[in-house]
Amino acid sequence: MDLRTFGWDEDFARHFEPFGQRGLSVARVTLEHQHIYTVQTAEGELLATVAGGLRHRAAGRHEFPAVGDWVAMSPPAQSGRGVIQAVLPRRSKFSRKVSGRVTTEQVVAANIDTVFLMMGLDGDYNLRRIERYLITAFDGGASPVVVLNKADLCADVAARVREVQAVAQSAPVHAVSTMQDGLLDVLDVYLGAGRTIALLGSSGVGKSTLVNRLVGHAMQATREVREGDQRGRHTTTRRQLIVVTGGALLIDTPGLRELQLWDGAGGIDQTFDDIEVLGAGCRFRDCRHDAEPGCAVKAAAGAGQLDGSRLESYLLLRRERAFLAGQQDERVAQERKRYARTISKVLRDFKPRE
Repeated sequence: MDLRTFGWDEDFARHFEPFGQRGLSVARVTLEHQHIYTVQTAEGELLATVAGGLRHRAAGRHEFPAVGDWVAMSPPAQSGRGVIQAVLPRRSKFSRKVSGRVTTEQVVAANIDTVFLMMGLDGDYNLRRIERYLITAFDGGASPVVVLNKADLCADVAARVREVQAVAQSAPVHAVSTMQDGLLDVLDVYLGAGRTIALLGSSGVGKSTLVNRLVGHAMQATREVREGDQRGRHTTTRRQLIVVTGGALLIDTPGLRELQLWDGAGGIDQTFDDIEVLGAGCRFRDCRHDAEPGCAVKAAAGAGQLDGSRLESYLLLRRERAFLAGQQDERVAQERKRYARTISKVLRDFKPRE
């Protein structure tokens, strides 16, 4: 198996050189189970587990392998499973904060070239959700593309596209339908051989149907959305890397019920570039565009030059980002205290040899 089919290139090869000198082999993670992975090697597909040393070195779950990662692996043991010793540096990633109160990063997909941010032109339509997706894509280093599915169910597709383009700024926006022939051709430009595309969106948006259309057969199960609220039900239950017709690589993901930011600093600036440009005219350099006098952004919103709901979303996301940064700093401080206590205990218990 030529690993270039799975996106291998000279840049990854340079990072792998020291591991190759140790007799390790390279593989790409194509499926993540619970505590076990399916990986693609030059010899074929096999199962792999994470080495104890890697578990010990990892600062958190985000340093464990994710679908799309390239890993250095020991040869299969008697069990027939490989042992992942290291994760090669990621070129890009799509991360979010895990659900709940825990302040931890979850890597949804790694080493992706393009992110298809999918949203339905039905009850799923939500501009504020697209802003969150864009922020996370920009932060992770992948190129976002907004894919508006179910164009066949929308009375005024052109109007919806214009609304999304105003939010997406520089990101391309395409209206498609997975149920009608010919309306997916616009995506072909992103589906080059060896290119990795992650599919992200809420349940019922049509990710699995898109995969099936691009693969050419029913590889992923699909289900109808509920008639009452047009909300979908999970059909994809795990992240998986799939080779489609033409050689592109798709990472299908379960529907995201919520998307909490993990970083957001640079992504907010890129997603709200129009507000950043207007902000250059504010009286104060550190204007937060909230209650300060002489705010050019608020003046633009009052004059109808900037959508007021977009400004509200920007302020909300900036506050969320600041709160998360505080939680992350607190978590780092707590980890340092735990580490210091552990070292102190080791030193207290240490008894030199007679």
